[in-house]
This record gives sequence, structure tokens and C-alpha cells, in this order.
Amino acid sequence: MNYFFIYKNYFICMELEEKIELAATWIFESKNLVVFTGAGISTDSGLPDYRGPDGVWTRRDKGLPPPKSPPWDQVRPNQGHYAIVELLKMRKLDYLISQNVDGLHAKSGIPFEKLAELHGNLYFMQCLKCGKKLTFEDAGWNKKKWGQGYRTGIVRKNQPKCSNCEGRLISSIVNFGDSLPMDELEESMRRSEKSDVFFVIGSSLVVTPAASMPGIAWRNGAKLIILNMGETPYDDEADLRFFEQIGEVLPNIVDRVKELME
Repeated sequence: MNYFFIYKNYFICMELEEKIELAATWIFESKNLVVFTGAGISTDSGLPDYRGPDGVWTRRDKGLPPPKSPPWDQVRPNQGHYAIVELLKMRKLDYLISQNVDGLHAKSGIPFEKLAELHGNLYFMQCLKCGKKLTFEDAGWNKKKWGQGYRTGIVRKNQPKCSNCEGRLISSIVNFGDSLPMDELEESMRRSEKSDVFFVIGSSLVVTPAASMPGIAWRNGAKLIILNMGETPYDDEADLRFFEQIGEVLPNIVDRVKELME
């Protein structure tokens, strides 16, 4: 008898309330919870995702113009971002790995020591020498004068340097062809390996090498939870799979964790 097949089908057939209860129980019992987010967590803030039904790449492939988006500097964190903050406040969150560049996790209150932004942050620069992060404003960087500060950009005379070590400052955004920040990538891999619950939220899990992290966690014994409306390559491995909207699921899971903590 294929007990693995029966086990998977049992979770697929569970009611939403039952799955929320189970996810909350696993998170409550976990010692090393890692949360992994993609563009889907920011759609409730008004930003488009990439591979959803009306996503940036989906529309591009259909020959359609990009979806409408508010000015990024006007976008604010939503209830999904703040639900993750609540996990941190309850001391349940070990680490947050994000593929997003919108800066909304940092805006919501997640400190950088608990956050890996693998593709950078729209609002921050980083020193190539010592890794120090600071906003464009704190760096005294004038984009009209010195450009966007990308790694491939020209180093201009008298442009600001790192206040910590005098190293070169660049935008933390990782453009196509750039290497991911090695320190954050290695730390994310390490945290994934030691996690006991790995919770994917709003990611299609197709962009590598970040997309390999759920598999690393699962192969090392972590329970894998995926909350994403679209399919992912890890749906067959997931111990618990939600296809609902994030706002319908994540706050309820966190509220239930709070109840279990009391």
C-alpha cells in the first residue's frame, strides 16, 4: 500500500480550516521556522506579481502591456507582511528569505539581521567592501548626479563612499547578470538546511538559485508549507498546500498561533 500517496491525498482533501489549524500547530511547535516570500505577498499592497493570471510576465507572453502599478514609493506593507512581523514578535520566526525588491518587509519592521533580500532592496545601497546597508538618502546619493548606482554603472568622481570603510557603494538591486549577495545567499542556504518548518508564501518557485531552498529544507526533514495561488515545482513535495489568496489564509494562521501561545 502506498502510504505516502494516502498521506498526501489526506492533506489535499482537508477543509481550509483544518489546514490552517495544522499549519498553526506546526509553526507553534517549530524551533526553526523559515519563511520564504515572493511577489505574491505584495499584491494586496497594489503591486503586480510576475507569473499570476495578470502578472508582468504572463501579460508580456500574451503580447499585452504591463499591469498597472502605483508608484512604488507610495506602496505600503499589507496584512500579510504584518502577519510575518507578528511571528517575529512571538519569537517563532527564525529567518525570512525574500525574492522581492519592494522593501516592504523592511518597512513592516523586519530587521536586516532576520531578513535576506536575495534580489536587493529598491531603497537601499550596499557597500561592496564591508556589506554595510544604508538608504540612498543616508548615503547622500543624488541619482540625478551619479545615476542609479548599479554595479555595472560608471564610477564617477566624488560620488559618495561607504561611511564605514570608504568602499564603493552600489544599489542593492540585483539586475540580470549580477551575482546574488553571497553572504545573504549562504546564510539563507544555512537557515534552510536547519529549518524544521519552511513556509513558502506567494512564490512560483522557478527563479534559481533561491527556488532550490524549499527542496533543501524538505530533504533535511523540514515540513514544507506552500501558500501560492499558482502551481509550483514543489507541489508534490509539499506537506501542506494552500491555493487560496494570502490574505484569506496567512493572518488566520498567525492568529491561531497566537491562541496556541497563550
